[in-house]
Amino acid sequence: MTLADRIDALLPQTQCGQCGYHGCRPYAEAIARGEAPINQCPPGGAEGIAKLAALLDVPVLPLNPDNGVEHPRLLARIVERDCIGCTKCIQACPVDAIIGAPKLMHTVVADDCTGCELCVAACPVDCIELVSMPAAQANDPAHADAARAHFQRREARLQRERDERAAELAERKAAVDGGSARNPVAEALARAKAKAQAAQTK
Repeated sequence: MTLADRIDALLPQTQCGQCGYHGCRPYAEAIARGEAPINQCPPGGAEGIAKLAALLDVPVLPLNPDNGVEHPRLLARIVERDCIGCTKCIQACPVDAIIGAPKLMHTVVADDCTGCELCVAACPVDCIELVSMPAAQANDPAHADAARAHFQRREARLQRERDERAAELAERKAAVDGGSARNPVAEALARAKAKAQAAQTK
């Protein structure tokens, strides 16, 4: 197990980005490289900082207020009567914990929610509320492991979609570039000339 693996195992796997990195794993890798301090994770709080300090044998630091404040973990819940089905919350959720379809009601799968709160800011009609996360869920290593796996699967899927779009755009560009090598006007004149010559030989 690498140092980054061990650091990542101590992070809460909210994937909230408050640390300034795109998810817990990138933050863990930055800490392992010595590029980030251990006090940038509000969901992990003082306890998480103490665990990181013990692992790395460095002094305990207070949570950096620039990254947020520590508070009990929360769960997102959609007020279904107010949901307009815009899918912005689905796009914002880093662990695919929100399900629904365009113009239809969405719902949060509470067991998968990490409490990242990213969906709240994304919602244009303020129909997402935050409620207390059960302590058993907030402190469950299995929940953190599942959140890590969900995040990795989502990142892999999004990368595949980006690759597919890039390949499609490249194909379209190649088709356009290939078509631009042709001269439709010259081709039309050549056809007209050929018809005229054919008519003269009759």
